[in-house]
Amino acid sequence: MIKVNCLNPIAAVGMDLLSDNYEVVDNMNEADAVLVRSASMHDLELSDNLEAIARAGAGVNNIPLDKCAQKGIVVFNTPGANANGVKELVIAALLMASRDLVGGYNWVKANADDENIAKSVEKNKKNFAGNEIQGKKLGVIGLGAIGVLVANAANKLGMEVLGYDPFVSVDAAWKLSKDIKHIQNVEDIFKECDFITMHVPLLDSTKHIINKDSLALMKDGVKILNFSRDALVNDEDMIAALASKKVAKYVTDFPNPAIAGVDGVLTLPHLGASTEESEDNCAVMAVKELMDYVENGNIKNSVNYPNCDMGVCENVARIAINHKNIPNMLSQFTGIVAGANINISDMINKSKGEYAYSILDVSESPSPELIEQLKAIDGVVKVRIIK
Repeated sequence: MIKVNCLNPIAAVGMDLLSDNYEVVDNMNEADAVLVRSASMHDLELSDNLEAIARAGAGVNNIPLDKCAQKGIVVFNTPGANANGVKELVIAALLMASRDLVGGYNWVKANADDENIAKSVEKNKKNFAGNEIQGKKLGVIGLGAIGVLVANAANKLGMEVLGYDPFVSVDAAWKLSKDIKHIQNVEDIFKECDFITMHVPLLDSTKHIINKDSLALMKDGVKILNFSRDALVNDEDMIAALASKKVAKYVTDFPNPAIAGVDGVLTLPHLGASTEESEDNCAVMAVKELMDYVENGNIKNSVNYPNCDMGVCENVARIAINHKNIPNMLSQFTGIVAGANINISDMINKSKGEYAYSILDVSESPSPELIEQLKAIDGVVKVRIIK
């Protein structure tokens, strides 16, 4: 029986995929696999029998990736599963930044008891006038699953869209409208665009990408959207830019004490993926990733180990090995298996950074002694028999 622990509630449409071979347990220390959304795992003890963690969402800042890799725990996320939900909110934010919808709504609410509100509206609506987004330039920084959808949607709304992503994937490039102008230097986004939206992960290279220097390059009255990660923006520099009117509006999904309530800032309570559809999509993808790894040894959408897919094992047994990405590992694996007079019918080896992953389909069930030999190899982190 494979034991699964949920650190957060996971949508039933995902959990219902688990077969009778799975048991949901309350104690994480008993679990072979963990499903999580936003719960922090950094201070949790990770048991030696834990094989995988699946995050029902894209960001994995709440999971200790290096610690997991060292223990042979594969961490999955669900890129693209919530992309449409975030895209729709970004489009709403574009309109909120252009038209003072929030100010208008608050005025009506404050004057709800005015018997002459219909007449008062005509006198006061000029205070909430805005601009149209059609014909304006939008800069999209990051052309992943969400960025591509935002760029294409904005283009259909009549915006001139400039996209920047030096690492854009082939898949994303195929999905990107031919009308999107691909920019080679992010500074051109800063200099040319009326709106800027960011859809990149938080890395050392992207932290505070919006700062006093990048802000100085921008047009006066630029509108900036952040539905990716809080620390992409330097709050102190943003507050100063809002005070000087360099930035007209800053719309963010990440309120914090520094920017919440600041004039010119529209803060939302992290609603990007908060739709029933997104939660369902993330749950289904996360559960499928866990099941494929546990049952077949395949890795798809891992953030700390390489993607590695051998399909369903058609041979007698499958050996899956998590190991360090160092020379001579594969030859040692095959040498030990061959030394036991066992034929390897198929195999695959992939690496990602400091770690690698190997799958060997073999003609006989490996003995406990053979498994111990594999585990004893310097650099091997974990060995599993899949079948």
